[in-house]
Amino acid sequence: MRAGPSQEDIRRHNLGALLRHVHLGGPTSRAELTSKMGLNRSTIMALTSDLTAAGLVREELPRETGRAGRPSLVVRPESARVYVFAFDVSPDRIAVARVGLGGVILDRRETVRRRGVFVLEELTGALAGFARQMRRKTRDDTVCVGAAAAVSGGVRKADGVVTFGPNLKAEEAPFGEELGRKLGLGLPVSVGNDANLAALAEHSRGVGVAVRDLIYLHGDVGIGGGIIAGGHLLGGHDGYGGEVGHMVVNPDGRACGCGSHGCLEAEVGERALLEAAGRFGAGPQGRDAVRAVVEAADRGDIVAQEALSRVGDRLGLGVANLVNIFNPEMVIFGGMLREVYLGSAAQVRTQLALHAMGPQRERLRLRTSALGDAATLVGAAELAFAHVLADPLEVLARANT
Repeated sequence: MRAGPSQEDIRRHNLGALLRHVHLGGPTSRAELTSKMGLNRSTIMALTSDLTAAGLVREELPRETGRAGRPSLVVRPESARVYVFAFDVSPDRIAVARVGLGGVILDRRETVRRRGVFVLEELTGALAGFARQMRRKTRDDTVCVGAAAAVSGGVRKADGVVTFGPNLKAEEAPFGEELGRKLGLGLPVSVGNDANLAALAEHSRGVGVAVRDLIYLHGDVGIGGGIIAGGHLLGGHDGYGGEVGHMVVNPDGRACGCGSHGCLEAEVGERALLEAAGRFGAGPQGRDAVRAVVEAADRGDIVAQEALSRVGDRLGLGVANLVNIFNPEMVIFGGMLREVYLGSAAQVRTQLALHAMGPQRERLRLRTSALGDAATLVGAAELAFAHVLADPLEVLARANT
């Protein structure tokens, strides 16, 4: 028979659970924690005392109570002291943020990168350089407890290797290992697919908070997806779950970078929209170019309207397929798909009405990302904090050594 959890296991679990409440929910009174966690007041007091002594939280009197009697102390995350580094690598930009416990973005840097060029040493060197700049600005009593990166490509769960990234031009790149070496913090760098991590961010801190089943669709040069099922990220056996951009929506359609034809990414991505609007290669690329098409359609440009309508039909067909398979409560459009959806919502809803089964679409909500361009960074930060939340005191002890 398996032995039950030890007292130390229970304590470790409770410390992580309490810290998670404060990390995700913000300042929380002891009384609220007692109610949410189902523990007695003396246990909550002991747990908060341990986390306070470790420098992970602090306790303060509430600013206003509105009630008679002794007020319950409020537990706040030490956002300025305890932080992680979050990295985002997309086809045409890189970004780095220093994110404090509680999800507060304390500092952020970003720059453009050349499309179609992937030099691992050069890329990780630039990211590590930004991180060092930010670290030099921190107080002496701050501590970095983790690092994670969101990458536009397939990431092998076991070792953080970017195994394929058609839009990054990356293949079998040991990204996490190399970035960890460049950072020199003695901390491993976790790596995840950008759309998966953005889905995690929207579920934890965005429009999908408290939604247990959602699909996040992320558009950049290509299209990715993240699936939250039963409150958990659906990563797949090796970590490649959510590659919805390579779902075929038009078998006789456009060639895709993955080698197939008619993938959602090829039919709905940036190039498909710009070519349909007669703008590919004639001006800016990226989200600015997509926004320009949407704005032109709003002003009455017939070519732009037709391009959005065509792309919206394909997007709606893809969403209908996903709705039939996963029965989500919410579908969230992020990245450049936010603009595409806002410009083609009628076509998307028409395709859902035609192809999604009635019971699945009956209570479906379509939303745009609440976190915007920060979604992937926020998701990377949550991945980095996962270790801290699993064992707060042990992780902090290692980071301080």
